[in-house]
Amino acid sequence: MKKYLIALNLLLLPLMSFSQESSTDFVASGQPHFKVFWNYNYDFTENVTKVSAFEVSRVYFGYKYSFNENISAKITYDIGKNDAGSSHTAFLKIAQLDWKINSVFKLSLGMIAAKQFNDQEKIWGYRYIYKTLQDEYKFGSSADLGVNAELKISNNLTSNIFIVNGEGHKDIQGDDGNHRFGANLIYKLNSNIITKVYYDTHAVIDSKAIINVGLFAGYKSDKFSLGAEYNKMQNGETFKDAKENHDLIGLSFYGSYLLDDKFEIFIRYDKLSSNTVEEGLTNWNYENDGDFNLIGIEYKALKGVKFSLNTRMFSYNNSDISNSSLVYINAEFKL
Repeated sequence: MKKYLIALNLLLLPLMSFSQESSTDFVASGQPHFKVFWNYNYDFTENVTKVSAFEVSRVYFGYKYSFNENISAKITYDIGKNDAGSSHTAFLKIAQLDWKINSVFKLSLGMIAAKQFNDQEKIWGYRYIYKTLQDEYKFGSSADLGVNAELKISNNLTSNIFIVNGEGHKDIQGDDGNHRFGANLIYKLNSNIITKVYYDTHAVIDSKAIINVGLFAGYKSDKFSLGAEYNKMQNGETFKDAKENHDLIGLSFYGSYLLDDKFEIFIRYDKLSSNTVEEGLTNWNYENDGDFNLIGIEYKALKGVKFSLNTRMFSYNNSDISNSSLVYINAEFKL
């Protein structure tokens, strides 16, 4: 309990020391937004049951509103698959209040967007095609209920400190009441190069705390982008499923090149691996460990509408599982 109170004080202390600036001629306003991920896929994997499908994998819709220059709010619903098998179940994804205390400090509270892999998503740039590694393999959640403080230490260095429930936006709070807390340290060498160190810990009853560590470096220019990340999760099969001495390591490398105003090519490689437990002969995640490859091309039809043709393969470490091979046509349209 003491460490949670200390972390909470670090989040709220700037409220007592910073003043808020506001313009009297500001006009409060808001606007709706939506985003849809559509795809058609064909599976070439040996002995696969579902050969092909049309899918709407994700729908987001919501509203953003600015009360004044410093205080704004947004709400977003996430419509997608759930554990019960429904393809179109709505979840509250974001219900966030942002308060810019001054030019160096911002406080966010509510159901907030997580900071674990948001910078990686910006460099990767193809969320409608495939999630970033941490998101795809459940190293963390893209949103959670809690508080986040963002501090601009210098023109190049920014830090985020947060306390959240730790179960993500679909499971609001676990029965134990323990929270996840952690921090980001983001350094921008210049307008093109960004580096990031991430750490979080989530205490769990009758088990060691789940710990996440992430390192990331990215480059983005008008013509091309490159990204590389290393992630390690300790004592957990996922970010919310504790399992003592079960570690998961993920490496991801990706890049893109702009051919012209309409077309862009991209490539990605992921490697997922786990440790052996006690005297086990194989790694605990042996059924899912392996190498992932994705290559594709994107066409930007106009602002808010884009399409992609891409291929993806997953080579399993377990030779008894057939390596997967799929072709996708993806589309994103948004307001």
